[in-house]
Amino acid sequence: MGRHRVNYYTQAAQLKDIRKADPERYGRWAFQCERAAIRRLDHAFQDFFRRVKAGGKPGYPRFKGRGWWDSLECPAGYGARWDSQPHPTMIRVHLKGVGHVRVHQHRPVEGTVKTVTVKREGRRWYVALACDDVPARPLPATGAPAGIDMGVTHFLTTSDGTHVPNPRPLTAAADRLADAQRSLARKKRGSKRRRKAVTRVAALYGKVRRTRLDHAHKTALALVRDYDVIVHEALQVANMTRRPEPRPVGDGTYELNGAAAKAGLNRSINDAGWGIFLRAIADKAESAGRAVIAVNPRHTSQRCAQCGHVASGNRVIQAEFRCLSCGHEDHADTNAARNILKAGLVLQAAQAA
Repeated sequence: MGRHRVNYYTQAAQLKDIRKADPERYGRWAFQCERAAIRRLDHAFQDFFRRVKAGGKPGYPRFKGRGWWDSLECPAGYGARWDSQPHPTMIRVHLKGVGHVRVHQHRPVEGTVKTVTVKREGRRWYVALACDDVPARPLPATGAPAGIDMGVTHFLTTSDGTHVPNPRPLTAAADRLADAQRSLARKKRGSKRRRKAVTRVAALYGKVRRTRLDHAHKTALALVRDYDVIVHEALQVANMTRRPEPRPVGDGTYELNGAAAKAGLNRSINDAGWGIFLRAIADKAESAGRAVIAVNPRHTSQRCAQCGHVASGNRVIQAEFRCLSCGHEDHADTNAARNILKAGLVLQAAQAA
């Protein structure tokens, strides 16, 4: 028996027969929406095989039942139509199989709508639009560059000494989450009470996620408005939050590897949402015509911003920096941010040369 290749094209070719065999279940939805679902599956397996060939950790794609499928993508005009019934004060989106749905629009839509994605988060429903030909909005030049040092005590510190507080949304909701998860653990699987408990846990996590996202976008927007050049460390967040490798002794036991202490740091880094913030600032800077530069984080916290002396003893405590060579004193995060800015300006000059 020969090998049969299964990919997006072979599965998409079967859609016509599947829709004809069960029109009640599959025919009510747009053809392009079902193709988009198959394309997502194909991308997941392509990424899996790419990781296998690269020798990384593959992570086999996880099966998602209907209860795990929380979004649907439709090309505009094929299964979805934005502003389907124009009205002076009301916006509607038309979804095939559902009808006209009123939308609470939070900002004007610019450009040409290409895809409409409907997403469910707990009991909330959202419509996300992907648009082409969106005009850029360059901001007037300020003539000011800034280096930023990411942290967990402060969310970030700029090279001019400004500290942005860390909201710690997960820590703030920890007690309520613990109560909700304990309540969920006591519920019988398949019961209505368990479904209500699951909804409560999902709502709490949703609030944590929205709080983190809101803080990241507002902080990124403030920086983009104030500075022409923004320099940050090229942080490998996934590597920084990786669990320490076990250290086998040889007699079936393991020596201490600091995993418990590392778990607390990992939780704090993930709670801060550095990756979300760096993506937000890159997107906003591109639209505003600002420059964002990532530099090597090596020795940024140990180097004196005044004389350049590097020593681990320069950083007295978490918040205090005192140079062993020239005696320069400063807040440790501010000193690191100034080193980051200097490295970024050097890199920018080298690229322009």
